[in-house]
Amino acid sequence: MGGALTVAGAAGVVAGYAGPLLPREFFARRSLQVAPELLGCVLEHETDAGLVAVRITEVEAYEGAHDPASHSYRGRTARNAVMFGPPGHAYVYFTYGMHWCVNLVCLTPGTASAVLIRAGQVIEGVPLAEGRRLAGRSRPSALPARELARGPARLCQALGVDRAQNGLDAVDPSSPLRIRAGAAGGPVEISQGPRVGISVATERPWRFWLTGDPTVSVYRPHVPRTRPARPAATPPSPPAGPSAPPAGPEAVSPSPGEGGTINR
Repeated sequence: MGGALTVAGAAGVVAGYAGPLLPREFFARRSLQVAPELLGCVLEHETDAGLVAVRITEVEAYEGAHDPASHSYRGRTARNAVMFGPPGHAYVYFTYGMHWCVNLVCLTPGTASAVLIRAGQVIEGVPLAEGRRLAGRSRPSALPARELARGPARLCQALGVDRAQNGLDAVDPSSPLRIRAGAAGGPVEISQGPRVGISVATERPWRFWLTGDPTVSVYRPHVPRTRPARPAATPPSPPAGPSAPPAGPEAVSPSPGEGGTINR
C-alpha cells in the first residue's frame, strides 16, 4: 500500500498516497461547495481482495429539492433514503440496468444533497482494479491506465463498489469505504460545465473536473429518445363508378389580337 505516514490530528495512520480522512464538517455544506473541493481527494475501498484507491478528477453536484435532476427532487423514497441522512455517507444506486454509481451525501440530515463521483485515476491497487474491469470479457486485454476509472460506472467497478456499500460512512476510519484528502501538491486548474446524461436542468454548470486530466470522462449531452413516427394511413379508394366524359377544350379569353378559342 506504499509508505505510511502519521498526520497530526488524523484518525490513526494514513496512506502515503493521500492525506487524512476528511472530517464530517467538510460535507455539511451545499454540494456546489463540496464538489470542486473533492477534486484531488482520494476515495478508497478495502475488501478481502485488497485495497483500491482512486484520486478524484471529475464530479457533479446535485442540489436535492432545488434541482430537478436530483434523485431526491420529488422527496424521499426507499431508493434515495441515504441522501436524507448524515453527511459523508455513500449513496450508491443502480442505473441503466447494469451500472453502479457512487455519491457522497452533503448538508445536514433531511436536506438530501450529494456529489456524484464521475471519474478518477487509480493510484493504488491497479492490478486488482484492472482485474475487476476485465472480468467477464470474452477476450480480455490490457486497459490503458486512464480508462480504469474513467466514468462513474467504471469507477465503481474498479473500486468494487455496489449496493453493499450503500449507506457506508466514508468519514469513519473503521469503514471499508473511505474518503481522504489528497496528497499535498501545488494549485490545480478546475473547469466546470453542464452535467452528463440528464434530461432536465441541463443548462446548469454543476459538473467540475481537473482541467486537462486524461481520466476525465468524455462529455456527451443528453439526446432524447424518440420513437419513429408511424406512416399515415392511406384513405380507402372511392368505389368505382361510371367513367366521366372526356373533358372538352378549355375556353380562355382572347388576348388583344387574338380571337376564338384555343386548346391547352
